[in-house]
Amino acid sequence: MAIDIKHNTATNTQMRTARDTQSATQSTTTAAPKSAAPVKTDSVSITSQAQQLQSAQTKMASLPEVDQKKVAEIKQAISEGRYKVDPEKLAANIASFEAELGGLSFDRE
Repeated sequence: MAIDIKHNTATNTQMRTARDTQSATQSTTTAAPKSAAPVKTDSVSITSQAQQLQSAQTKMASLPEVDQKKVAEIKQAISEGRYKVDPEKLAANIASFEAELGGLSFDRE
């Protein structure tokens, strides 16, 4: 005979709750009083990765706001063909950026 477990959850929960309540009542009435347990305190430790992220966030917060006027000027220069890219400077900036990212040394999984 098959048991339909989808429709029995409410009944099972009620039975389990009544049984758990009954056993808890019995254990509290039969148990001898215990001595005061030592108070446990919570503690938190921050990983080195979290510290690095916090440091990066602090650095980002210290950066200046985006200059919308300058952005608009650059967009205009690009659309008009006046904006020239220095490939050597671009390559140096990309290499510098990747070196900074490599220095963060996040754990790789």
